[in-house]
Amino acid sequence: MSLISHHQDDQRFVIELANDDDALLEYRFIDATHIDFTRTFVPVSMRGKGIARALVNHGLDWAREQALHIHASCWYVKQVLSEEDSAED
Repeated sequence: MSLISHHQDDQRFVIELANDDDALLEYRFIDATHIDFTRTFVPVSMRGKGIARALVNHGLDWAREQALHIHASCWYVKQVLSEEDSAED
């Protein structure tokens, strides 16, 4: 899998794929200490290969390193967070 790059000015994490397609995890800051992950996107031809999961894991790790409070508008990020909560129980 390609490297994940962080485009802070655009508030997104990106994996550049073949044919100039990108897979994305987008976010926004609610305030200085709260982040909202708003959207994941993986091109149809690349879905089911763990790309969205890699992006989300990377983004969540980064947010935790920054000591940010994490919110998720994106359904997929909510699912990953829910799975993490279940694993901790």
